[in-house]
Amino acid sequence: MNELEQMYQEIILDAARERYGEGELDDPDGESFQVNPTCGDQVTYQVNVRDGQIAEIAWAGHGCSISQASISMMSELVEHKSLEDFDKLYETFRHMMDTRGSEISDEDADLLEDASSLQGVSKFPMRIKCALLGWMALRDATNQATE
Repeated sequence: MNELEQMYQEIILDAARERYGEGELDDPDGESFQVNPTCGDQVTYQVNVRDGQIAEIAWAGHGCSISQASISMMSELVEHKSLEDFDKLYETFRHMMDTRGSEISDEDADLLEDASSLQGVSKFPMRIKCALLGWMALRDATNQATE
C-alpha cells in the first residue's frame, strides 16, 4: 500500500469511528431507511429543511467501515448547505463512484473534501453500494422533506 492509499485508509477509518451526525431528530421533515441487501449495511437518515437549506441532520445505522465513513463524511459536508449544493455534491460523489478507479478532477476532489478519500472504493463494484448508502438515504429524505 502506498503512502496516499494509507492516508486515505486512515481518513476512512477515522470517519467511521467519529460517526458525525449520529443521533435522532425529534420531528424530522424527512426520513429514509436504506439497506444494502448484499452485505446488510443499513441507515435511517433524518433531515430538517428550512428555506431550501439542510438545517439539521441525524442518522442511525450500522455496517462496514466504508458505509459508516461515507455517511459520517457526507453528514459533515452537507449540514447547513442548500439543497442545490447537496444535489451538486450528490452528483459529484455519484460520478466518482462511477469512475471505476479513474482519477477525478482536482475541482471535484476539493468539492468532496474528505469524501474524496473514498475514490478507491469505485474499483470494487460490490463496495460502491456501501459508499452510496447514506447518500441515497439523504437524497430520499430531502425529497420527502420538500414534497
